[in-house]
Amino acid sequence: MKHITILVPDGPNNISSIVGAYKILTRANQYAQQTDKRALYTIELAGISKQVEYHDGLFAVRPHKHISDIRKTDLVIIPSLNHNYERAIGANRDIIDWLISRYKNGSEIASVCTGAFLLAEAGLLNGKICSTHWAVADQFRLMFPDVNLQTDKLITDENGIYTNGGAFSFLNLIIYLVEKKFDRETAIYCAKVFQVEMDRQSQSAFIIFKGQKMHGDDMVKEAQNYIENNLHEKISVEDLSMKFAIGRRNFDRRFIKATGNTPLEYSQRVKIESAKRMFEVSRKTVNEVMYEVGYADNKAFREVFRKITGMSPLDYRSRYNKEAMD
Repeated sequence: MKHITILVPDGPNNISSIVGAYKILTRANQYAQQTDKRALYTIELAGISKQVEYHDGLFAVRPHKHISDIRKTDLVIIPSLNHNYERAIGANRDIIDWLISRYKNGSEIASVCTGAFLLAEAGLLNGKICSTHWAVADQFRLMFPDVNLQTDKLITDENGIYTNGGAFSFLNLIIYLVEKKFDRETAIYCAKVFQVEMDRQSQSAFIIFKGQKMHGDDMVKEAQNYIENNLHEKISVEDLSMKFAIGRRNFDRRFIKATGNTPLEYSQRVKIESAKRMFEVSRKTVNEVMYEVGYADNKAFREVFRKITGMSPLDYRSRYNKEAMD
């Protein structure tokens, strides 16, 4: 029989993705048993402590096994961590070493949300694409510059490594894994039972862009502030580089190194974030919002908005502003 391990890291981390993963995978196993008369997987929780408490002791998880007792497993699931990632990494060095060993021995590994910090610390994401919660993207890039972080993606799948976006989007990852490890029929069944939307590809619509400023390049920070404070203008990158007395190529290079975006991409993200907020809280039309964030071409605005959010301006407004649809 095949084996799935759901990790229970030490520390005050998050319990929801442990419980959610266990419930969905257990139900998938039950469905497989009902249809094929056999269970496909042994599903066990494993950690380095006999009991881990959550939410100031309100809940506790007692893993089935210590990780040292699991010598072979087909899939490992790393749950979401709390927000002190250095502390979480320090408290789980044994788990990190175990992950490296398991991957070398053929196990696949999936990280939920900020569980990607443990996976990245293990070095298993170097040179690979990865997603995590959009709110921690800056810190993740700072800690793990060799990882190709793409927070627009809801799920990544590369060389036996899976990652996913933030918070309760872990449900989409688990349904995705059910389809990979069981079959499409079982995934559809679980999606219906747990009422999870299937085949979501992006978390773009949920991202709140706050700018990437966890870097030490003061010139780039000044340029970011200028872009943010001149939202209504159509800013030329050439003029911006001249403003800071630096060549265009060098300006682009430093900006990308500091923020992960080109100056143009950064400007677009700032403008679209402002547009999203206006759609959420006002009755302004698409054209009114478009002009306020410095666009004069309706087609260009809609294309950039869809590229960044995965939705049209009208669809976004209808989803997040009920009053605007009255």
